[in-house]
Amino acid sequence: MNLSEAGSGERLSTVEWAGLALGLLLLAIFSLGAAPLFDVDEGAFSEATREMLVSGDWLHTTLNGEPRFDKPIGVYWLQALSVSVLGLSEFALRLPSALCSAGWALLLAQFALPRLGRRVAVVAAVMLATSLGVLLIGRAATADSLLNLLLALAALDGWRWLAGGQASALRRAYAWMGLGLLVKGPVAVVVPGAAVLLWLFLSLPWRDALRRLGQAVSDPVAWAWLLVIALPWYVYALNRHGQAFIDGFLIRHNLARYTSPLEQHGGSIGYYAVVLPVLLLPWSPLLAAVIGRVRSHWADPLQRYLLLWAVFVLGFFSLSGTKLPHYVLYGATPLVLLMALALQQAGAWMRAALTLTLLLLLALICGSALTLSAWAPGVAHPLYKALLLGAHAPALLVWLTALAAVAVLFLMTQGQRPSLTLAWRTGSAAVLVAVLSLGAALPFWGDLIQGPVRRAAELARGRTEPAVQWGLHQPSFALYREQATPRRAPKDGELALVRMDQLPKLMAQAGGRFSLLFSERGYGLILWRANAAAAEPAVASAAP
Repeated sequence: MNLSEAGSGERLSTVEWAGLALGLLLLAIFSLGAAPLFDVDEGAFSEATREMLVSGDWLHTTLNGEPRFDKPIGVYWLQALSVSVLGLSEFALRLPSALCSAGWALLLAQFALPRLGRRVAVVAAVMLATSLGVLLIGRAATADSLLNLLLALAALDGWRWLAGGQASALRRAYAWMGLGLLVKGPVAVVVPGAAVLLWLFLSLPWRDALRRLGQAVSDPVAWAWLLVIALPWYVYALNRHGQAFIDGFLIRHNLARYTSPLEQHGGSIGYYAVVLPVLLLPWSPLLAAVIGRVRSHWADPLQRYLLLWAVFVLGFFSLSGTKLPHYVLYGATPLVLLMALALQQAGAWMRAALTLTLLLLLALICGSALTLSAWAPGVAHPLYKALLLGAHAPALLVWLTALAAVAVLFLMTQGQRPSLTLAWRTGSAAVLVAVLSLGAALPFWGDLIQGPVRRAAELARGRTEPAVQWGLHQPSFALYREQATPRRAPKDGELALVRMDQLPKLMAQAGGRFSLLFSERGYGLILWRANAAAAEPAVASAAP
């Protein structure tokens, strides 16, 4: 089956491709290691990678010495390779995600160019790379950026097969899904598979749809690619861990995650209707334009495929028991392509809306830091209140935020010049906001929230006593300490990372005394003495 695809024949020169790729790469790695690792996810992935390197066992992950079944092995291999070359650092641990986010944006341009034209191709790449959600997962030491790249590769090759019938495209899609199984699990098959299946049965007579579906699932070479890539590690894990792997990975972190709110990450059925526009800032007003053009999208085969892909992700994960913000980004690829199309026909009202969302994003990331003294006292959670109270944004961030706001307004409101399209204006402003957020605001927030944990770990690393995490879960503490640090009550003579607001309750339960070695904004490092008579006075205290 051959479907005509608009925009064919347009090209970017080698120099233009190189410039686009370099720009995306520089944005992806800019200030990549400036902020500490954020708990829980970044700390857990990173510490599991460190423990894998220490053990020399590259087929199994642990967290604080205990088997970790949350995710398959794939992302740990990439992080371990990066750390092996560059050393243990935030930059090295985040580099695989950064490279994947840049590759993901470049992939959109490469796919869109012959089908939707060069302007849409370049705009889609910039739009994806500067969206809030992609900026965040693209510099997080987790599996999400890599998974999104693989989902995009698989689903876009799925379209190539639908449009042209090439077996090579189908087989590549299976290979990408096999890699996705090594990175996240069944979702790597569910999302691209559903997009293809929905398009077949909503676009073709049912007999033709069944025939094409039969071709898709009966290609032995395609299945060989998927199985050769994914099956060996799954067989190994099942043979090594048996029922524990089934219970931990397949049941708890896949089936139970979908059927129930795991670790209290729940939400209403409208959760992603709120989260999606936030994650697509500053480009989210274009969602309204996409919705308004649903009829024209449906009339075009490719745009119908993109629409079905996005709608499936939104619907499927809205029904999930566990809801995390980044799940809806599995539908970002098709939405960004449709939004880039909509931007080509946008008028004055869209310029005003994009100006407002650019300023909103600036306020969300930078303005919230500047107004800490106004809203921090109202925070109810005792730990976060302790972290935020008394903190002040540096003067440089204040000035940079003001200058960025002026620059955004200038770019978006200056007179009509044919050479300055709305896409160019908004893209330039979005890059400016992204650079400020990544270079100044994110490091400030990172040190504010995670700095005390890192400094406590660095102190503990210089001491000889064993250490534990008591009443909390901060896996980055183990990473910065460079030793597995279990979660349990301390024994006599052990160090313990604690929340200061929980310490009186913990002491009442354990019946001992402690020496306070470190205290900073809600976190403490103590030396525990089970024998009250042997307790020492406090040794040191950092900032309260």
